[in-house]
Formats: sequence, C-alpha cells, structure tokens
Amino acid sequence: MTLTLILTRHAKSSWGDPGLPDHARPLNKRGRASAEAVGVWLKKKGVLPDQVLSSSSHRTRETYQRMALTARTTTFTDDLYHASAQQILNELNHATGQAVLLLGHNPGMAEFAGQIVQAPPDAERFHDYPTCATTIMTFDAPKWDEVDWHSGLVQDFIVPRELLD
Repeated sequence: MTLTLILTRHAKSSWGDPGLPDHARPLNKRGRASAEAVGVWLKKKGVLPDQVLSSSSHRTRETYQRMALTARTTTFTDDLYHASAQQILNELNHATGQAVLLLGHNPGMAEFAGQIVQAPPDAERFHDYPTCATTIMTFDAPKWDEVDWHSGLVQDFIVPRELLD
C-alpha cells in the first residue's frame, strides 16, 4: 500500500503588527496568493488530502483555508507549532489517512523534509524550505506508524514563486 504525504510550510506571514503574538500572525498579501496557488497546483495534480495535520497557529490555519482543500479529518494542534523534525514524525506516525497534508513551521519542516526522504529533489530551495514550499512524497507502507526516516520518495516539489512568476 502506498501512503502520500503533502508537506507544506505555512505561507508568508505578516509582520504588520509588531505587538501581535507569533502564534496569532496572519498571512500577508503574498502569503495569501501563494497558498491559493499551491492549492490550485495540488488540485491540478490530483493530489488531495483526506487528512490534515496542522500547527494550531493562525498562519497555518489560514494557509490551509486559502489552499481551498477539503479533507475528511482536520486536526490543528499545538504539538506542531514550531515542532522539531522528530516531533513532526511522531505526529505523522499517528495519522490515519491515505493522503495526509501536514502544515508546519521552520526550522522543523526543513529538517523533517531533509530527513524523511530517501533522496532530495534537484531543487535549490528544498533544503531551506521557504514559506509555502510543498513536497509531495509517497511511502511504501501500510500505515503511518511504519514510516521512518529516509523512506519517502519525492514525487514533486514546488515553491510558490514558480507558480506566481
């Protein structure tokens, strides 16, 4: 059985209100456009999640909303807010969907992406995982609790700049 992971870092957030707590920061104009573009890209590819695991932050929630995807199950959790690569893997290991969209933050997302794949894509920005970067990867495993480091096969990788320019 093949499992699919859509790994997305939140889109570009606004720093317009310096008094706003980090967890409450919304997306800026570019971030809104990026999230919408990535959602369209996923739909065109026919890669749609049936489960979403996301940080509870405002910017990850808004990224998911702007992507305009629907999933059978959506979970927003503090456990993915600035999570380490190992914390992200722990959360993913509890997933139940066939295709999971996981939304989070750097530096954990970049570290996770680099460690979960068998081989990185030939893309300069994969290693720093900029805002709204998205990787589609598959795993030859029957359940997510059998997924471990260096087991994902990259199917595609995109940064919003490639979709918006």
